[in-house]
Amino acid sequence: MAEGETESPGPKKHGPYISSVTSWSVNLMIRGVVLFFIGVFLALVLNLLQIQRNVTLFPPDVIASIFSSAWWVPPCCGTASAVIGLLYPCIDRHLGEPHKFKREWSSVMRCVAVFVGINHASAKVDFDNNIQLSLTLAALSIGLWWTFDRSRTGFGLGVGIAFLATLVTQLLVYNGVYQYTSPDFLYVRSWLPCIFFAGGITMGNIGRQLAMYECKVIAEKSHQE
Repeated sequence: MAEGETESPGPKKHGPYISSVTSWSVNLMIRGVVLFFIGVFLALVLNLLQIQRNVTLFPPDVIASIFSSAWWVPPCCGTASAVIGLLYPCIDRHLGEPHKFKREWSSVMRCVAVFVGINHASAKVDFDNNIQLSLTLAALSIGLWWTFDRSRTGFGLGVGIAFLATLVTQLLVYNGVYQYTSPDFLYVRSWLPCIFFAGGITMGNIGRQLAMYECKVIAEKSHQE
């Protein structure tokens, strides 16, 4: 070492690339955990509404929570919520179509309220037949997308989520895990895809809003450095 040069004490600082990757992974994990617990909470509340109206019936031996739902329902819904909430902003970023319509928390909270209202309507509102109920919930679900999303990505993912979730639910009912009262569409209720569609849009909006907050925090840290 040349004379006059001294080795700087303390650990070496990471380069900007390593720092940004670390911050991104940590924030991704935090967003996933937040989305998971939001999904668990909504699952408990919405499933309680369905059971009180006797829309879904679980065998007595799997009823294991204070909200009278099967123990596996909240974790499954939480996991699905985390995946959906992380997938929406990821697809937006890869397609180069950032979602900018009504990007504020007040709008997200209203979206959640409308989603809960749609679920409440499916359990509480009486119609002459299931076709009328299904058409009404379909209109409400599309209205939720138009009011709080209006993106092609959101609509496409919502339809895909509704199809996949309905298929999984049909398989669970077919194998006797639980059942629906008065099923009218391949072991389930015909309005179920509408609920899944609205749920996908809702969790997608929450995930997008969390991702936008993360981008702001990372940008502020980069500016300070």
